[in-house]
Amino acid sequence: MLLMRETSEETTARTLAEPVTVPAGQAGAIRVLRGQLLRITAQEDGAVASLFGFSLTDPAVWLSVHHTRVFSNSYLLGSGMRLVNNRRRPVMVLGKDSVKRHDLLLPASTSAFLAGRGYQGQGSLEAVRGELTRLGMAVPKLPDPINLFMHVRLTRAGDILPEPNLTRAGDSITCRVVMDTQFIVSACNTGIEGNDRPAPLLLSIAENLHDFTAE
Repeated sequence: MLLMRETSEETTARTLAEPVTVPAGQAGAIRVLRGQLLRITAQEDGAVASLFGFSLTDPAVWLSVHHTRVFSNSYLLGSGMRLVNNRRRPVMVLGKDSVKRHDLLLPASTSAFLAGRGYQGQGSLEAVRGELTRLGMAVPKLPDPINLFMHVRLTRAGDILPEPNLTRAGDSITCRVVMDTQFIVSACNTGIEGNDRPAPLLLSIAENLHDFTAE
């Protein structure tokens, strides 16, 4: 089972981060230890979660959408897929997924990009930088995110076509994390047609699936 807890020799108590609500137009952070489950839940219709992750022991090691595509030989994110870091080592494994539509191609929005398209509010990059500052984390760069719940498709001609976002309130993904990681998730406007209605997100952690409380 993808989300079953691996046998561990750990005997010390493990901390479990409290759930985090990420308001629309902002970013939030949650610390996840190796072996724990991360669940990201849409709180309203049309949500997009731009996901970033940095190793707790070395911020120069980050969740890499580029290496994930190459490692899996796919631009589609599916059940059982390993999301890897810039050292090509697994960070997490995708298990339960009620949406099954995610983007591994597009960069994060910026405030300048949004303003140029007539939107108000901060971009994902600015929101994530602000969250890193709040956490006191210095990272060498901000990589492109994994855009969970974003609906786009790639044509045979190579065109990236945005499609109407079909995510509904309560939809979620659940991953088993295999590396101690500080995750940062943006609920900012993507500026991508059909996926441009920011919605709040809930980040929650559990040791096992049955430990998740009702959301």
